[in-house]
Amino acid sequence: MLDKEDGERADLRGADLFGADLRDADLYGANLRGANLCDANLYGANLRDVWNIELAQNLFYPICCPEKGTYIGWKKAVEFIVEIEITDDALRSSATGRKCRASKARVLSITSVDGTKAAESICSDYNKEFIYRVGETVEVDHFEMYRWNECAPGIHHYITREEAVRHI
Repeated sequence: MLDKEDGERADLRGADLFGADLRDADLYGANLRGANLCDANLYGANLRDVWNIELAQNLFYPICCPEKGTYIGWKKAVEFIVEIEITDDALRSSATGRKCRASKARVLSITSVDGTKAAESICSDYNKEFIYRVGETVEVDHFEMYRWNECAPGIHHYITREEAVRHI
C-alpha cells in the first residue's frame, strides 16, 4: 500500500493477482483496472473507494443474501442470537463475505447459543440505543448501499444460525 498521507493509493492496474490471498487487505482507494482477481480471496478486504473494481478481470462477487423476497437471518447481540425476518421491502447488501446487511427486519426470537429462549429484547452490540424486541420491526437510518463498505450502517446478519454462533 502506498503512503496514504500524500493521497496516493496502490496502483494495481493489470496486476496478475490470480489466487492471491488478499484476506483483510487494505486496498482502500487502490486502482484495480484490468487486474486479474480470478480465485483471489478478498474476504474482509477493505475495498472502499477502489477505482475501477468493476473493470477488474474475472471479479464477480454476487451478494450472499437473497436479492428479493423475505428471508430469515441470524445475528449476534451480546452473547445471544437474534432470529430476524428480513422484509421483502428491505434494502440488503453484502461485500465479499457471508455477512449481510439489511435496512429493515422483524425480530422473531432471541435465544441463547444453545437455542433456548433467552429474552424478549436486547440491545445491539454497536449501538446500545438500538433495541431488538421480539415481534417488532426494526429499521436503520442512513442505510448505505455501497456494498464494499462491509461495516456500513445496517442490520448486520448471517444467512445461517451456525454462522452467527461462530461469531460470538
